[in-house]
This record gives sequence, C-alpha cells and structure tokens, in this order.
Amino acid sequence: MLVMVLLFASACGDEEAGGSTSKGGGGGGGEKNTEPIKIGVLASQTGGLEAYGKQTLRGFELGLAYATDGTNKVAGREIKFIVEDTETKPEVAVQKATKLLEEDEVDFLVGSSSSGDTLAVLPLAEEYEKIMIVEPAAADSITGEEFNKYIFRTARNSSQDAVAGAAAIAKKGTKIATLAPDYSFGRDGVAAFKEAAEKLGAEIIHEEYADPAATDFTSNIQKIVDKKPEYLFVVWAGANSPWNQIADMKVQEKGIKISTGAPDIAALATMEPLVGMEGFTVYYHDLPQNDINKWLVDEHKKKFNGDVPDLFTPGGMSAAIAIVEALKKTEGDTDTDTLISTMEGMSFESPKGKMTFRKEDHQALQSLYAIKLEKKDGFNYPVPVLIRELSPEETAPPIRNK
Repeated sequence: MLVMVLLFASACGDEEAGGSTSKGGGGGGGEKNTEPIKIGVLASQTGGLEAYGKQTLRGFELGLAYATDGTNKVAGREIKFIVEDTETKPEVAVQKATKLLEEDEVDFLVGSSSSGDTLAVLPLAEEYEKIMIVEPAAADSITGEEFNKYIFRTARNSSQDAVAGAAAIAKKGTKIATLAPDYSFGRDGVAAFKEAAEKLGAEIIHEEYADPAATDFTSNIQKIVDKKPEYLFVVWAGANSPWNQIADMKVQEKGIKISTGAPDIAALATMEPLVGMEGFTVYYHDLPQNDINKWLVDEHKKKFNGDVPDLFTPGGMSAAIAIVEALKKTEGDTDTDTLISTMEGMSFESPKGKMTFRKEDHQALQSLYAIKLEKKDGFNYPVPVLIRELSPEETAPPIRNK
C-alpha cells in the first residue's frame, strides 16, 4: 500500500510539472519554458499591395535579427515566424489568420498590408485572446471603433498622417479638395485630414472617392477640377496610383496645387510632375538620424543586393522590436494578459526614434516627416527632402476608441 501511495504521488508531481511547461507561459515558477515562440505574419504577397507586404516582411526579419543580436532567441526561447499571404482580400486574410491561430498555434499575429484585411482579422485576435501587432495598415477604425484590447499598432494611423498633411498646406481660408480610394483606409484618411485641416481654418470644398482597383481616374479628377480648389490633397495606397492622370490632365497648370504623403520609391518614380510639392512622409531612408536606422540601411543593403529600405520596411522592423522588447520584460512569458499589461505605455527604440504604445488605445506615437520633393542627380524619382521632423507629441492622434 505504501509503495502504491508513493507511486501515485510521484505521478501527480510529474503531471503538474508537465503542465507548467506546456502552456506557453514562462513565469509562475516551475521548470522554465523552452518551447519556441511562434509569430504569424499576415502580409500581401500578392494583390494590389504586394510591394508593401514585401517591405514589411524584410523589415520584420531584420528587426528580429537586430532585437535578438542575431540569435532569434529571447529568454532562452527560439522565435519562429510563419508568413501567410492575404492576397489583399479580407476573406482570405480571415482564413489565413484562422489557420495560424488554430493549426500553427501562434503566440502573436502581425499584419496586415491592407486596412480591409486587418479589420476583418481583428475579431479573431479577441476570440483567440492573442495579441496582434498591426503593421502597416493605417485606418483609424483599427484603434478606434473596431479596437479591442489585444490590438497594438506600430504603424502610424490615418489621423497621424492627417496632422502631418494638414500642417503642410492648411491655413485660414484655404480651399481644399480630396481624392481617396473608396474603402476604410481612404475614408478614414480623408475624415482625419478634414478634421485637422478645419482646425487650422481651411475649408474642404469637395471629397472625391475612387474605386480602389481603378486604373482610369479621369471622371474623378474632372469633378475636382470643376470645383476649383486651391489644393488637391490625395490619400492613396497601391500600385494603381492617379499621379500620371493628374499630370496628363494638367491639374497643376489649372492652378491647383497637389499635396500628399510621399509614397514608396516605386510610386515616387511616377511623381516626376510633382517636383516641388510640399507634403509629408512616413519614412524615407536618409531622414531619421539614429543608430538603429543606420543599422537598418546598412544591413538591408547587404542582404538585398544594395537596395535601401523602403516606406514600410522600418514598420516591419518596429513590429519585431516591439515583440522582442515585450518578451524581454516578461522573461519569455507569452501569457496574453501579462503581455498586455507590459506593453501598455511601453516605449522602445525604432528606426524612426522612440515609439510609445499609448495606454488608452495601443497606438504607437511616433515621428513623421514634413518634406519637399526635389529633383537630384543620380535618382530616377523625386527625392523627399526634410523640411522638419514632426515629433511623436506633435503628431499624436485623437483617441477614437471611446
């Protein structure tokens, strides 16, 4: 009988020890968890935002290397990431996110390139109680009315863009028209810009929304020209940009100045007619002056045949750095509630300087850049030249999740 009791007690002890290492948490006593930490990355590897997906993935890979000193380990646990293509389709994004959460059992989600894709996935983060780092989707509603406590965003949002864009052109009495794609990113962007511009005394006299998949913007642009604004502020994302038709229809020759956020390098190559334009940008590789950005530029050139990091590369890197910094603070514990309490209000260094996850809505406060497009020898695109850096405090957006 004594032998049986001792065997039973030993078995119970073994079961309890096994339970402490199988749940993914790293704290709370017991044997230290050495299982891999898994991150599911959703990105547009095909579809209209393919270029953005590529930039984000490159940055994420480099960000893990930087934040872990090349080991891809934190607190003794290996970090693995699994990439899924959303195809820039919300229904596909949901399928791929579900696969990552159920089959791969990831500890984090990261993504996506499209605001539409991201908004479709947000409820899954809440349902499965997993943190999702949003990058580079910018729609305000992600950290606004559609927010849940599992969402953190390293990407800037539409309101941060709007503050920067309005600062470049809006003054008392200025008449402005807007052009944007007809989905959440475009409409949120215009709403935020309108709010910021009107605070500075400008008047939004026309809002024009185009099919996000359109290749012909003639009728949209003509409606804007007919309204005779002083400025046309454009919110756009994707390869099918309206810049060539804006030039072909001689909008600037009609006395309408163009302003926008400077896009990625491929799209900048189509903006030759806009040399001299003043606007803003999320990132251009020689604008931030800090050691992390210098590392990013140097390593990116080494790894990718001399290419420089593009518009959303630093965002991918920032998402990876944020995850690793949080895990360092929790000593590898991936318990979701522990991570949320750790990440709320957390500051960390990025290629754009210091970012901080605002406690109220988990939006990362960050720098943006007021720029002017200039022609430079040796470049086949207009180069964004710094007018001034807009500080995280200056570009802090309204809290919209209440």
